[in-house]
Amino acid sequence: MKLKKRLGCLHAHYSNIEYIENALAPFKIELVHFVDPGLMDRLTSDQNFHEADAQLKVKEKIEWIAQSNIDAILITCTNYIAILQEDQLSISVPIIKLDEPFFDFVCTIQEPQTLIFTNPATVEGTMERLTYFTDIYQKTLNIEVVVLDNTFELIMQGRKEEYNQEVSKILEQLINDDRVISVAQLSMVDAAQLVEAKTGSSITTPLKTLVTSIVKELNLEEKIN
Repeated sequence: MKLKKRLGCLHAHYSNIEYIENALAPFKIELVHFVDPGLMDRLTSDQNFHEADAQLKVKEKIEWIAQSNIDAILITCTNYIAILQEDQLSISVPIIKLDEPFFDFVCTIQEPQTLIFTNPATVEGTMERLTYFTDIYQKTLNIEVVVLDNTFELIMQGRKEEYNQEVSKILEQLINDDRVISVAQLSMVDAAQLVEAKTGSSITTPLKTLVTSIVKELNLEEKIN
């Protein structure tokens, strides 16, 4: 008898593992991580590797993970989510997408918002999916997109501390504007938490909204003492 629920997590970078591990540590759940940092790099740098090729690779990964005795699959990469063609999958395992509970929350905000990215390659796919959600909710949002240049390569090079410093410095500047601040990527959570602790201001992150969604999907009522 399986005592813990098993969640298969698909990441585009190893740095996302720590965020998910820490966020779900209080719950009786076993996390199984699958990481492929090369797929999105190839999609953006190899002209002979097309979106259809990436879609096939993501489909293969998801179906393979589904065979790993897990109860649900979590996708933390917004590009993987945007590429995934769920109607092409031949699995019964539920898929939890990092951005969906985040978008649900963003769509409830009436005030002007600033949505911040460090990876330019994720902007188009993320905003297309956000538009899909605003259409469902019949919402018109006042959103400004800000991309923090020359930062994402730091996290890809394993220079996480430098990355957090650069991102938090810019977040502190932006938080002075009269807008709701949200970060669109999981890699920005630490920096957002640093700025929240320092300024007392709230910054919306995908991690805050994700945990509630996972707990609901897997019925994680009991916590580890």
